[in-house]
Amino acid sequence: MIEIPAETPVRGVPSRSQPGPLLLIIAYLGFISLGLPDAIVGVAWPSVQKEFGLSDMHLGLIFVSLASGYCVSSFLGGRLSQRLGIGTLLTVSSLFVFVAMCGFALAPTWRLFAICGVVWGLGSGGIDGGLNAYASHHFSTRHVNWLHACYSIGATLGPLIMTGMLVNTGSWRLGYASVGGVLFVMSVLFVTTRSRWNDGPTQSTEQPVAHARIRDGLREPIICFSVILFFLYTGLEFTIGQWSFSVLTKSRHVSPGLAGVMVGVYFGAIGAGRILFGAVADRIGVDRLVRFAMLGALVGTMMFAWGRPVELSYFGLALTGLGLAPIFPCLIVRTPQRLKSDLATMAIGFQVSAAMVGVVAIPGLTGVGVQFGGLEVMGLVSVIAAALMFATHECLLRRPGRGSAVFAIESGSE
Repeated sequence: MIEIPAETPVRGVPSRSQPGPLLLIIAYLGFISLGLPDAIVGVAWPSVQKEFGLSDMHLGLIFVSLASGYCVSSFLGGRLSQRLGIGTLLTVSSLFVFVAMCGFALAPTWRLFAICGVVWGLGSGGIDGGLNAYASHHFSTRHVNWLHACYSIGATLGPLIMTGMLVNTGSWRLGYASVGGVLFVMSVLFVTTRSRWNDGPTQSTEQPVAHARIRDGLREPIICFSVILFFLYTGLEFTIGQWSFSVLTKSRHVSPGLAGVMVGVYFGAIGAGRILFGAVADRIGVDRLVRFAMLGALVGTMMFAWGRPVELSYFGLALTGLGLAPIFPCLIVRTPQRLKSDLATMAIGFQVSAAMVGVVAIPGLTGVGVQFGGLEVMGLVSVIAAALMFATHECLLRRPGRGSAVFAIESGSE
C-alpha cells in the first residue's frame, strides 16, 4: 500500500496562475470546437462514398491521414509552443482545421479529400496539445475535467449539425462548411487574445529548464510511463466505443435499438462522469481518484467481457464509462506537477500523440483478433488493456524521474 502524504508546496513546482474568465470561456469553446469535426465523418461517409464511388476500405484511409497529421503536430507541440507561443499555435492550428473543413466541402476528387485529412490532423493535434498544455498549468482539476466534458458536447453536436444539413439540404458539403465556420470563429477568438495566451505557461519559484530537447523528454521515465498510459487509455475507450455495438447485436443478440442506447449510455457516462468527478477531484485527491477510476474501469470491462446474463453487459458498459471519465483530464493535470515546465509542455504533446496512436492501433488490432477468434475477443482485449493501464499507473506512482520537480501521491484538500 502506498502511503499518501499531505500535499505541500515544493520548490520548482509550477503554481497555477489565474488567466481570467475570458480565456476560460474561450478554452471551453475551444474544446467544444475540437470535438465538432471528430464525430461527423461517419455520418457524412455514406454520402461521400456514393459521390466518389468508394469502398468501405477508403473510410480507414481518412483516419490514417488524420492520425498521421495529428501525431506530427502533437508530438512537436512542445517545441512549437516554445517557439511560437501557445496563442499563435492555437490560432494557426484552428486555421488549419478551418482550411481542412473547407477542403472537405469543396474537394472535387477523392485524392484531395483524403489530403484534407492530413491538414485536419495537423490542426487538431496542435489545438489538443496547446489547450491541454495551457489548461494543465493554469486551470484547476475541476475545470480540466469540465473542459474535456465540453469535448464530448462537441462530439455530440457535430453529428447533429451534419445530420441537419443532410436532412434539410441533402448536402454533406454544407455540413463540413458549417463546422468550418465554427473553427473560423475560434481562430478569430484565438488571434484576438493571442497575447494573453502567451503570457507564459507557469509561475515557478525557480527558473525552469529552457527549451528542453525532444531527446530529453524521451529519456524521462515519467514521460515514458505517461505515453504508455495515454496509448492504453484511448485505445480502450475507442475499442469499446467502436466494437460494443457489434458484440451486443451480432454475438449477444441484443436488438439494434437497445444496443444503440447502451452505447450511448457508455459515452454519456464518460461525459457525465467528467462533470461529476471534476467537482470532487481536488477533495478526493487526483492520484487517488485515478486509481479508483481505473479499478472501476477494470471491473466494468470484466463485467462486459463475461456478459452473462446479458444485462451484466449493460452495467459493465456504464461502469466502464464512469471509470474512464476522469482519467485523461486528471493525468493531464498531474503532468506539470511531476515535471519541470518545459518538459511538461513537451510531455503533453507526446501524450496526446500517443493517444491518437492508441485510437488507431488497439481497435485495429481488435479487428484482427475478431477475424480469428470471433467478436467476443473484444471483451478480452478490453480487460487486458484496462489491467495494463492500471499496472502502468501504479508503476508511474512508484517511479520518480530525472526531470521531475516533485513526485508524490497527493492527498485531497478540504
